Amino acid sequence: MPEPPRSSVMRTHFRVTAATAVVLSVVLTGCGGGDGGDTAAKGPVTVTYWTWDEPKTVQPVADKFNATHDTIRVKVVKQADNPGTAANLRNVVASGKGVPCLVKNFGQVPGLVGEGLLSDVGDEVEPYVRKGVFNEASLLGAQAGGRYYSVPIGYQPSFMVINRKIYDQYGIAVPRTWDDLIEAGKKLKKHGIHVMNLAGEDPSTLENLVQQAGGSWFATEGDTWKVDFLSPESLKAADVVQRLVDNGLVANQTYMDRPALINYFDSGKMVSLPTQVWQLGNYELNYKKSLGDWEPIDLPQFKDAPSFTAPAHGTGLLVPKGCAHPKEAVEAAVWMNTTKEGIDASYQKDIKQYNWPGAIPDPSPWVDSAVPDKLFGDRKGEARKVILKAVEGAKDTWVVGPNYTGVFAELQDQWAKVVTRKMTMRQALAHMQKFTVDDLKSKNINVEG
Repeated sequence: MPEPPRSSVMRTHFRVTAATAVVLSVVLTGCGGGDGGDTAAKGPVTVTYWTWDEPKTVQPVADKFNATHDTIRVKVVKQADNPGTAANLRNVVASGKGVPCLVKNFGQVPGLVGEGLLSDVGDEVEPYVRKGVFNEASLLGAQAGGRYYSVPIGYQPSFMVINRKIYDQYGIAVPRTWDDLIEAGKKLKKHGIHVMNLAGEDPSTLENLVQQAGGSWFATEGDTWKVDFLSPESLKAADVVQRLVDNGLVANQTYMDRPALINYFDSGKMVSLPTQVWQLGNYELNYKKSLGDWEPIDLPQFKDAPSFTAPAHGTGLLVPKGCAHPKEAVEAAVWMNTTKEGIDASYQKDIKQYNWPGAIPDPSPWVDSAVPDKLFGDRKGEARKVILKAVEGAKDTWVVGPNYTGVFAELQDQWAKVVTRKMTMRQALAHMQKFTVDDLKSKNINVEG
């Protein structure tokens, strides 16, 4: 939704075919260490973990793991950034040398499997699944074709924050449905205020609405991919976007200039922001005018929704192809992300927060620390209820097709035309239907749609 998630990893059942393979030709720079292949070496097994996160968010957890385990040692290797990690991993997997055993996710698992980058660790992960270590909504994002190629680390619960001061100033009720939000937008428009922001480069709002409606653009049947961008669920989501755009209710502030974006959110000229837990601290740190004016509320629902639903895009720690110690890598990843000791070790004193425990069934002991002190003023206590409701209502129907990287890039182009009123949402979806089917056929992948 208006702020893009940390990763756009979606969930799927995926059949790997030769047609999805990608030629790997990248320049390797600064890869750091790998896990090697000598499984008979004396002493503890070293699991090398590549991440571009700041050391303060990962290293203390690895240190705690190392202090409490004798046979496995986690070695954190800092990568420059997301693209650098992707390039480096493709290179070491192609060479077979210096392959790490855990990597922070930089893409969609099915697509990475199609490239031949990941190891099948289903046999290692399944015992933890059977024990109930993970919440149900965190599982599919780590899979391809019903098998695990990464270790589930969960999702960020989705909800909305509104500038309650502005809502109250103009006597507008808190929106409970998307229809309510649109009506609120029409009233706010009279005062020069936008109800939401839809950045021209980010169609995640549409994706999340389709998922919240219970739909997906891809499905599998046997060895055939089924594509449907014009399903009832997709059209229901498109209708919400179209009404927001047609009525001139949304801004189009880009994410490319982050300081300008935050200043705009802080200005009072845009007052409803679908968001996730990880973004709250950033708002608190950067808002100057509106601290204390915001209120956390449940994500608006479709008026005919049978039950409360919050979209949940899970992700996983990748286990690359060529990892010498997959069993130990899975054990370490599970411990660091699902045990009380591991989660507690992630506490950062400067921001008074833990890494969000998105993979576990009950994150309630860590919710209060995820809510900053000043953002919501005297409404801070409401955030706990809203976040836990989002966790309980988390559902994921999203299937990622084998050509989704190219599909998403094309969707970005179409989305930009929609939000600038050069094309309707339905026209864009019809274009995406033809584009996606034609692209799969060109890759000799069985497709129906």
